[in-house]
Amino acid sequence: MKYDIIAIGMGPSSIFMAYELIKNRSNKKVLLIEEGKAVEKRACPIEKTGKCVHCKPFCNITSGFSGAGAFSDGKLSLYNPNDDDIYVGGDLHKYIGIDETKKLIDYTDQIYLDFGADKHLEGIDHPEEIAKLYEKAKKADLNLISIPIRHLGTEKSHELYGKIEKFLKDNGVEMKFETIVSDLIVEDNTVKGVKIKPSSKIDDENAETEEILADTVVVAVGRKGANWLTNICEKHNIETEPGIVDIGVRYELSDEVMKDVNKYMYEGKFIGRPYPFRDKVRTFCQNPSGFVSSEVYDNNMTLVNGHSYKEKKSTNTNLAILVSHHFSHPFNKPIEYGRNVAKNLNELGGNAVVVQRLGDIKRGKRTWQHDLDNNKVVPTLKAAVPGDITFALGYRTMTDILQFIGEMDKVVEGFANPENLLYGPEIKFYSNRVKIDKNLESSVKGLYSIGDGGGLTRGLMMASCSGVYLARILENK
Repeated sequence: MKYDIIAIGMGPSSIFMAYELIKNRSNKKVLLIEEGKAVEKRACPIEKTGKCVHCKPFCNITSGFSGAGAFSDGKLSLYNPNDDDIYVGGDLHKYIGIDETKKLIDYTDQIYLDFGADKHLEGIDHPEEIAKLYEKAKKADLNLISIPIRHLGTEKSHELYGKIEKFLKDNGVEMKFETIVSDLIVEDNTVKGVKIKPSSKIDDENAETEEILADTVVVAVGRKGANWLTNICEKHNIETEPGIVDIGVRYELSDEVMKDVNKYMYEGKFIGRPYPFRDKVRTFCQNPSGFVSSEVYDNNMTLVNGHSYKEKKSTNTNLAILVSHHFSHPFNKPIEYGRNVAKNLNELGGNAVVVQRLGDIKRGKRTWQHDLDNNKVVPTLKAAVPGDITFALGYRTMTDILQFIGEMDKVVEGFANPENLLYGPEIKFYSNRVKIDKNLESSVKGLYSIGDGGGLTRGLMMASCSGVYLARILENK
């Protein structure tokens, strides 16, 4: 069996690649392979059970058609017309240029609109108020990035990607679900295809594999597949560059505290380099009136995330506070480091997310259930276990986070309220960055890398853009 193009993973990058090939009336035979389920079959049982049941073989939130995007808060980060750079979303613009990237964002945004995205843009109606927030942030030694945001909403994301899935099926794109790629087929530094087996056989090293051939293979595994991609690169000598890992917490506080940022921007992207380490610390994925959630990765590793819905609302805002860690000789295993942090925290929480009050951290005590029962900020993740995240998060990371919270309190009064909640761990994995050229081709001929997993992009919009761009390259190949 041979195809023109095989894509590994069905996140936004690969499905937008397939979409663009269809729109360009390509006659190429395309196969998408995904370890999870079709979007209409994805459902998280935590709504009924009240706790994570560790779905097998893969978590329905992190795996399946559209990747984590189908269950994310669904925010599309755009740009301001007068921006002289691309401030959010990774490094695609470094390969194809800023002007071309802006055109891609406009084009891709229209696709989302065509499939039912909300036409309303957040963050464009209050320029004077945003300017005041920017100045307050500057005085606190923080940088505030303000760009338009199109909010899909968690439940609407699911519907929208379902429509895209149907469009691809109706137009002849073949899709293999619940299938893992166990290896690439590489000969003379040229990719020839992939080896696959059922997802149910993931732990069976002796399971029979099937070979599927293609002259072009696209790696689009997302952050979920970062560990897999690292191993594949090592095995086949695919050139990479040192990567990073973002380690931190999901921070939950009252909507009342965040009301100005929520109203004027919807999502404020604050970046700082607090003393004494001067590591990059940033807020990410802000969810006004949202809900803290958990998600399970390989080997039952449980991480925390956040969602926001169009209809369903809480009285709390949650956001990630992430610290970027770079490693060099003699240790350069960011994924392994992050996994160890997660493993330790998971064990402390009995395989669940751990939650702790800010005031308890500062007092040097763990949080108990009776503390949460009497807390003004009521946790929205009921399955979280009260405890002490400082046992596992690490001195440097914890210091960065606490210093950053103190700086943010100068911009948003109440950000450092002792009753605010920290959930851990929140970790964003990226493989060592795959070295690619301007056509997004790796050091192995015919092997391309797009999306978040290989370190090119961050977030739904730019991952989608990378797929559109690659489709145009492959169509002319």
